[in-house]
Amino acid sequence: MNWIYLILAGIFEVVWSTTMKLSHGFTKISFTIYTIIGLFLSMFFLAIAVKRMPMSLAYPIWTGIGAVGSVIIGVVLFGDKLSPLTWIFVALLLISIIGIKISSGN
Repeated sequence: MNWIYLILAGIFEVVWSTTMKLSHGFTKISFTIYTIIGLFLSMFFLAIAVKRMPMSLAYPIWTGIGAVGSVIIGVVLFGDKLSPLTWIFVALLLISIIGIKISSGN
């Protein structure tokens, strides 16, 4: 169950970073509210996960899910253009997240 909380925390990190972009510098109130809710939920689920698993494991996975998810959202929703080299590093980040999980023994 800890991993589900951690994955939810990462997903809500992607939510709040996306809605923050959509808020246009917090000038659009609805997206600003979604940003605050997403940030709260991300921290809430991270706090639950860290309570039951090592921070040294939870935190890098949480940030990695947020980073990879934000890259994908940036490309899909906002038309961000990434170089092939950048995609290689995104793939390495994803491999690192999986490697941390596999090698943790949890």
